[in-house]
Amino acid sequence: MAGQRVRREWGWHQLSDEFARQIVTAAHVFPGDLVLDLGAGTGALTGPLLDAGARVLAVELHPGRARRLREQFAGRDVSVLEIDLADLRLPGRPFRVVANPPYAHTTALVRTLTARGSALTRADLVMQRQAAVRLADRYANSGRWNVTVGRPLPRRAFTPRPRVDSCILTIRPRHRHARRRN
Repeated sequence: MAGQRVRREWGWHQLSDEFARQIVTAAHVFPGDLVLDLGAGTGALTGPLLDAGARVLAVELHPGRARRLREQFAGRDVSVLEIDLADLRLPGRPFRVVANPPYAHTTALVRTLTARGSALTRADLVMQRQAAVRLADRYANSGRWNVTVGRPLPRRAFTPRPRVDSCILTIRPRHRHARRRN
């Protein structure tokens, strides 16, 4: 129980394998995609991302979990970075994000992902529903980003169960769609 209290204070809630697979499937990850799993935890999303053929950059601050990720996915196309999300430098080439980051970091993370010069092609972030609605409203008139509140996630999808409602926030650059039409 003490471990659950600590995780809840951090805003980190482990995603069940079943829901992790569903999230990766809905994110339409393709073989060869560079995908960042931010707040990788125990690898619930990392495994399905690798199974989809993605090249994964798993970011996990907790030393024990980072070590277990390296061991669990040894020999696969994954790099594990043991750093704080605030210290992350984004790739200069196109990348995707499929992640269940600590809820306390999601607003700052979205700001980083949508900063000028970002090569983000799509992000699917598990986050607190109330924060997702605020962010979608904030970006509603953005010329560059399409930010939408997606699928709700039941509290049973996590351990420990969060005290708040969760959902998927999807971020896509607006200009990407225009290029596809041409």
